[in-house]
Amino acid sequence: MKPFVLLATRAEDEPAEEEYELFLRYTGLTPSLLQRVRLEAGPLPPLDLDALSGIFVGGGPFNASDPSSKKSAVQRRVEAEFAALLDEVVARDFPFLGACYGIGTLGAHQGAVIDRTYSEPISVVPVTMTEAGASDPLLRELPATFNAFVGHKEAISRLPDSATLLASSPGCPVQMFKVGRNVYATQFHPELDVDGITTRIHAYAGHGYFAADELELTLAAVRRAAVSHPSRILTTFVSRYAR
Repeated sequence: MKPFVLLATRAEDEPAEEEYELFLRYTGLTPSLLQRVRLEAGPLPPLDLDALSGIFVGGGPFNASDPSSKKSAVQRRVEAEFAALLDEVVARDFPFLGACYGIGTLGAHQGAVIDRTYSEPISVVPVTMTEAGASDPLLRELPATFNAFVGHKEAISRLPDSATLLASSPGCPVQMFKVGRNVYATQFHPELDVDGITTRIHAYAGHGYFAADELELTLAAVRRAAVSHPSRILTTFVSRYAR
């Protein structure tokens, strides 16, 4: 089998390592078949798409909608690298699944409007599929509405005509979309479980996702409802595109 690659941007080692472990667990891939690149640590090496089965993008601290003056040199580099990569990915309709930060990269590439209108606090939300989502090969095994972990400062408020909306939540109209047949992005986190999101809550306390006195409330919010279905998206992505 040709490997998949996970493109990551988390600078904090604990959540970065746990993110990789979660992707390994829910994709069912071994480390040799899920190669990770930490983009915050250095430039994106050349990727030969003919030598890969697919690409995953994890979450991260960058916000596509921030003005350029507030973006670090690392973020500007990463955004330029993603733009060049997505030129090829979209043109070839190459298997791609971006989670959270991944929806910002693909959305920005396609000309979506990304702003803070539909930010969501760290929590569990019900995600409901559109008619297109319910018939999509990546989502067919999921119920029409399922719980998912979210937590984001920005979101897509308007999709371009090139995108197909696949899922929404009450507070965020674009929870998942695709371009072409094989290029996907989710606002929610299909890779997370309760332990994983707990690690991130502690790691990113003080990063503006919740107030200083809301730590316990945030920890409680991610335990109010069971989350079991989104990880199937990763499993299905691998089974569909492994080659």
